[in-house]
Amino acid sequence: MNVAIRYAAGSDIGCNRDNNEDSGYAGARLIAVADGMGGYAGGEVASSTVIGSLRSLDTDVRKDDLVEMLGRAVAEANEKLRIVREERPDLSRMGTTLTAMLWSGDSVALAHVGDSRGYMLRDGELYQMTQDHTMDELLKAEAEQAGQQADPSETSRLSHVLYRVLDGRDDREPDLRLRDAQLGDRYLLCSDGLSGPVDAQEIYEVLSAEADPQRAVDRLIELAREHGGPDNITAVIADVVEAEHITGPTTPLIVGAAANV
Repeated sequence: MNVAIRYAAGSDIGCNRDNNEDSGYAGARLIAVADGMGGYAGGEVASSTVIGSLRSLDTDVRKDDLVEMLGRAVAEANEKLRIVREERPDLSRMGTTLTAMLWSGDSVALAHVGDSRGYMLRDGELYQMTQDHTMDELLKAEAEQAGQQADPSETSRLSHVLYRVLDGRDDREPDLRLRDAQLGDRYLLCSDGLSGPVDAQEIYEVLSAEADPQRAVDRLIELAREHGGPDNITAVIADVVEAEHITGPTTPLIVGAAANV
């Protein structure tokens, strides 16, 4: 069966920020979200550099090469950040998260670093595909391996501290995996400006109720703003459909800081 993705994307500055450090991309074979950090301008440069670097992946890729190609592209994007940091000492603290998916038919590679998230809605159930690279999650995992429970006060304090991002330094390896996509799947990639204020139940309800991907993106962003919009908000949705049933945009969508480059 010839499958394809129907996609949508949106980004919003939120209610409390002066600039948008998020970037997002949605195309026929690639979707991605990057949440930049590092002070004014730094986050914008980091997220837009990474998204701009990954854009060349939005082309035909053999299924057997998906994971290797995506992993290599992330490494190349991180190298571009290193070059920018060397050229711009004022951006030495910049970095970005990245969650990206690269398709070939019904196979998809997923790359993840940081705390932007990937969700999948399948057969009426919502699954979180990614694990946040935050210190609280690391402490919880270490405690679980030791048969203990992490200190709640400590994990709460560290809930927004990232231990892995793309920042141009060595050994910034993403989580990489190959997944099988199915007709009817709906995928959401988002920055924590969405997944923070909007809980999983609300995300599930919007993804389940709103058939049109762009309206679903817009509603999720609206919900994040209704909940205070404390951070920049970016969402990308991809629906897996039969290729002959594709409707909506046929050219790539670029949102957030990367749209201004």
